[in-house]
Amino acid sequence: MNQARKLLAAILANPKAVRFDDACRAAEKLGFKHKGGQGSHRAYARPGEPELLNFQNRAGTIPPYQARQLIGMIERYGNDTLSD
Repeated sequence: MNQARKLLAAILANPKAVRFDDACRAAEKLGFKHKGGQGSHRAYARPGEPELLNFQNRAGTIPPYQARQLIGMIERYGNDTLSD
């Protein structure tokens, strides 16, 4: 199992404690590009995907609703994007 798959598996296993840095890396692994943000916020977009991913750094983790959005994207794009 490569590092990207391990990262995504860890997010799926513990969605209540997703680290901000891990969420940002996971979004990039799924094909999302950093589109901006100020302060503790980061926004990511993927070509052809109407939904954006927005992450807010709250003491090193992201809020649970943002983790659920990320998990939805992992379920949608995880298998297509990553290879062993």
